[in-house]
Amino acid sequence: MDQITEIGTILEWYLSVGVDEALADAPIDRFETSKQVLARGTPPVAERRASPASAPASAPSPGLSPRREAIPPGPSAAEAAIAANAREIAAACDDFAALEAAIRAFEGCPLKAGALNTVIADGTFGAELMLIGEAPGADEDRLGKPFVGRAGQLLDKMLAAIGRDRARDAYIANILFWRPPGNRKPDPVETASCLPFIERLIELSKPKVIVLLGATPTSTLLGLGDGITRLRGRWRDWHGIPAMPMLHPAYLLRQPPAKREAWHDLLAVRHRLLD
Repeated sequence: MDQITEIGTILEWYLSVGVDEALADAPIDRFETSKQVLARGTPPVAERRASPASAPASAPSPGLSPRREAIPPGPSAAEAAIAANAREIAAACDDFAALEAAIRAFEGCPLKAGALNTVIADGTFGAELMLIGEAPGADEDRLGKPFVGRAGQLLDKMLAAIGRDRARDAYIANILFWRPPGNRKPDPVETASCLPFIERLIELSKPKVIVLLGATPTSTLLGLGDGITRLRGRWRDWHGIPAMPMLHPAYLLRQPPAKREAWHDLLAVRHRLLD
């Protein structure tokens, strides 16, 4: 094997395990970064530069629940402050343009520093069907849109199977707006800092049905700790909106036999949308 072929083989192996970009000459401990953010907290809204994110907060939106099941028991004071600050900013946004600007200006999530793009949503704002995944991957981070990689292509086919199209009558987002390095599972600080914004996005979009793709959006929005294989296929409620937990398309790519369960759930979603 010549040197160029050997290097290509090594790079392919790196990609297969999630190492797909070089951020610095030395490895970065993201867990330590999160601890540092918690240690210093986030500045009050009044101290931020003038922007939609720093506008005086109106009365909390009735749809934003005071409960925080997504934050593990016993959050630190700094972690709670980050989440409270995010809730205050999100509640002050009265339309999508203000919310988008607030998310892009938000500095409370440690992931933002290492991301290429802020990935908010794709599709039709206000569509009857809203789908929420976990976080952007490499393709999503590069292009600035959710679900554009292989999992996104499968999701498009799943939507087409029930007569839906993301560009016409579906709205797609993630719990996180920035990519975790190596597509790792989000930590509690990252999730808590983004949760108020995704809650506000749902409120403003007013979908008829929410589909929760995978364990992270299901546990974060519904406060349910069981695995997604136990929770999928059963209707839940998010502040009066029917919510269906489903297997993530990325899981279906790894486990094709599970597509049968996903098809069953999609049929239930289609039926609810037609009611």
